[in-house]
Order: sequence, then structure tokens, then C-alpha cells
Amino acid sequence: MKPHYIHKLIAQGEHQQLDFKFEIADSRKIARTFSAFANTSGGKLLIGVNDDGTIAGIRTEEEEFMAETAVNLYCKPLIEFKNKEWVVGGKKVLEIIIKSGNNKPYYAQDITGKWMAYIRIDDRNILAGNVIVRAWERKKLPEGTYLNYGINEKIILQYLEKNGFITIARFSRMACLQTRSAENIIVNLLALEILEPVFDENQVSFRLSEKFSENEK
Repeated sequence: MKPHYIHKLIAQGEHQQLDFKFEIADSRKIARTFSAFANTSGGKLLIGVNDDGTIAGIRTEEEEFMAETAVNLYCKPLIEFKNKEWVVGGKKVLEIIIKSGNNKPYYAQDITGKWMAYIRIDDRNILAGNVIVRAWERKKLPEGTYLNYGINEKIILQYLEKNGFITIARFSRMACLQTRSAENIIVNLLALEILEPVFDENQVSFRLSEKFSENEK
């Protein structure tokens, strides 16, 4: 017997574009995952699947309602998603498919009422951070973003051509800039897709984007 589609997904384990949930117990919490998938590369949520990949099945018909509540009340702007219900070994699994959005940033509201933007890194949802959010917002401005190619822009681009990655703190020290000024330059370069962020467990750094590197060849 061929493995079921859901079994094939589960075999991948949780990763940047796949998350398992036993149930949706809190619409606010699941809103973070919607935000993270929409702000990153999209993804799939399997509801009724334990963290270890065993299929528990959804216990009620409210899971779809809870997902809709998360999007309609606790996410902004609206995040589009699709539901599919599968029966595997007599147990129902709800697959929720979320596309990468074209209107970033997508926010989720926390318990205090504050709107926060998340991104998906490996199998975790983490805060996008102020610089990333500002760059997304800058890209949406009708007047666009203009680059003043001065000494500081030259410093960071030449450094990245030789070294690959840079943090805001390092750029600030190299260019003798206050942190806010260094951030403003990086926000502009991100908005223009000259730079792209790189995330690890401890910090965010920046590198030349693939699109920019290809144009420079």
C-alpha cells in the first residue's frame, strides 16, 4: 500500500514550511503561525498530529472555526488560507495551507493587544524584528525608496562583497554611525532588495541578495 499523502508530509518532520499541532486550543497562538508563514515562504499546518508525528486526529469540528477566528480577529492584514480534511487510519487530519503573502508585514495580536510580526525559521516562529518590519513597510510606500550611494553605503557593500555577512552592530562600528543611522541604511537596502536577512539562533545578520548579486554579474 502506498503511503498516504499525510504520512509523506509527516515523514518530513516539522520544518520551515510544515508545522504539527495536536489541536487549535487558542486562536491567538495559532495566529502567530499564520503570521510567520505569510511573512516567510508559506507553509502547511497539520492539525490533529502530535509533535512526534503520530496521528491523533481532530477531536471536534471546531478546528476550522478556530483557524478562521485566528485570521479574522487576530491577524492583519487578511491572510489567505485553504483547508483540506483528510481521513487517515480512521482519524481526521485538518491540513491548513498558507501562502507567502504579497502584503508584508502580516501581524498577529498578542494577549496584551499588541500587534507583532513573526517569521518562520526552521520549525520556530520568531519575532521579525524592527529593522525587517520597517523594510517591509518601506517597500509599500507609494513614493518608493531612493538610495543615496554615499560613503556608508559603499562601506557596507564592499565589506559584504569580501566577507559575506554583517550585523548592524558591526556596520555601526565600522562606519562610526549611531545604531539608528546604521539601521536606516540597512532598512533602505533591504527595501530595495539589495540586502537580505539571514537568521540564526542568536542574531540576525545581512548579506547581498541573490537578485542583486545576479544583476552585478
